[in-house]
Amino acid sequence: MRKLLLIAFLFVFAAMPARAQNIEEVRSPGGIVAWLIRDPGLPVLALEFSWRGGTAADPADKLGLAAMTADLLTSGAGDLDQQGFARELEDRSITLGFSAGTDTLQGGLRLLARDADRGADLLASALTKPRFDPRDVERVRARIVQGIAQEDANPQTLARRAFAKAALGDHPYARQSRGTADTVRAITIDDLRGQLAKRYARDNLVVAAVGDVTPERLGQLLDRAFGALPAKSETIEIPRIEITSPARTLVIRRPGTQTFAIFGQQGIERDDPDFFAAALVNYVLGGGGFNSRLMLSVREREGLTYGVGTGLAVFDRAAIVQGSFSSENGRIARALELVRADWARMGAEGPTDAELQGAKDYLNGSFPLQFDRSDRIARLLVAARLDGRGRDWFDERKRRIDSVTLDQARRAARRLYDPAKMIVVLAGEPQGIQASE
Repeated sequence: MRKLLLIAFLFVFAAMPARAQNIEEVRSPGGIVAWLIRDPGLPVLALEFSWRGGTAADPADKLGLAAMTADLLTSGAGDLDQQGFARELEDRSITLGFSAGTDTLQGGLRLLARDADRGADLLASALTKPRFDPRDVERVRARIVQGIAQEDANPQTLARRAFAKAALGDHPYARQSRGTADTVRAITIDDLRGQLAKRYARDNLVVAAVGDVTPERLGQLLDRAFGALPAKSETIEIPRIEITSPARTLVIRRPGTQTFAIFGQQGIERDDPDFFAAALVNYVLGGGGFNSRLMLSVREREGLTYGVGTGLAVFDRAAIVQGSFSSENGRIARALELVRADWARMGAEGPTDAELQGAKDYLNGSFPLQFDRSDRIARLLVAARLDGRGRDWFDERKRRIDSVTLDQARRAARRLYDPAKMIVVLAGEPQGIQASE
């Protein structure tokens, strides 16, 4: 999902390998633009691509259309049925997949450089000649409906849905991205083909490549893979929304010994001047694992949970700061009391100078070492392009983090953590907690 990529994006670029700093912009003969990091060290090519317009653009009566279409794109294409297509990928050790996020549709192709032509042909076929054989459509539909039924019985899923509804009301971001059983059953093969025509077009395509390929060769592959897509996509209008509701507590009664809690309020958008300060403050409060205040107070000192964390959920048209944890029914009230206290204290006082510096060191240092695969780097380049960043952004990012002052961090904390605006949803049998509605 794009919101997760954005958070990863914040942590990665300062410590990217040196090769990741040499980003070339490639324009294919057909006009398709891609960012490229050449890496001839291994004979592998990773291609990541995305289209604007994800699950939030689904028609209200066909929720799940974007996700179902993405699931089916590799279930046979052209003259290859589902088994034949899968066999062709397996025989050449090609990885090809698609998925649907809230704001974008995305996919990835990873293969040996020598098989790039065949991989591009298979990708083009999946995008322009998917079979949508009725048997495969019904197989995928049944799997999705079964998954929805399991989610409907999952307290965490129910709590997350209720939080989205409480925070965002009837906004498209509050809908179930995989749809409901009824909306998924209503999706037709014509709907699937319409989704391709409306969303998978050249004008909203964003591509990045990492691997053993020259700019000239990449240009040829881009046209081979994407050149037959429609030129124009359908315009998508998703309204901007802010969370303006006052603090409230909702309880969803479900049997069990544990209660799941999710909490949050209005966040800070990625283009906001306080965004990097917000990322650092979030690390201090709940994003820093065992180093975070919440883990120290709720788990380490009182042993009320196995884990608690917070994050910045950033969409194209909304921003949320939220967190979650689970605790025993009889201890959830105390755990929530501690969470609220730390939330309020961070809003009132902000981080200390030492905490802020520790967050900077972490964001600029240790975490990026986990991102050492070409497909992950390509995916992050796509995220940067979707956010409208330039190729110099990866150098700029470290400077922006280092330049955050304590006053800026405290200002961001005041904006993010206001107990008078904190929405809490609990799913389980919590004891000692009174719902406000």
